[in-house]
Amino acid sequence: MEKEQELKEIKTRLKKLLVEQLSLDIENITPEDIKDDEELFGDGLGLDSLDAVEIVVILQRHFNIEMKNPASNSEVFRTVNSLANFIYDNKQES
Repeated sequence: MEKEQELKEIKTRLKKLLVEQLSLDIENITPEDIKDDEELFGDGLGLDSLDAVEIVVILQRHFNIEMKNPASNSEVFRTVNSLANFIYDNKQES
């Protein structure tokens, strides 16, 4: 599978997981509402530090990626694009 297609699939899956796991649907946010380049924290989607912990759990549980020191990887958590690229670059071959 080519990289662009795989990244697209990762982003789609990631958005669904963010909505489900972070209960964004309570705020009427759907996966389709989340833009690939939208800031996830602060003024963007408005996620907070507890959500960051939940994203680490999502990475472990659904993508089999262990983050040793999430604080040092803050750039990874910036947007769906940055998360998807991180997942793509670190995915375990199964």
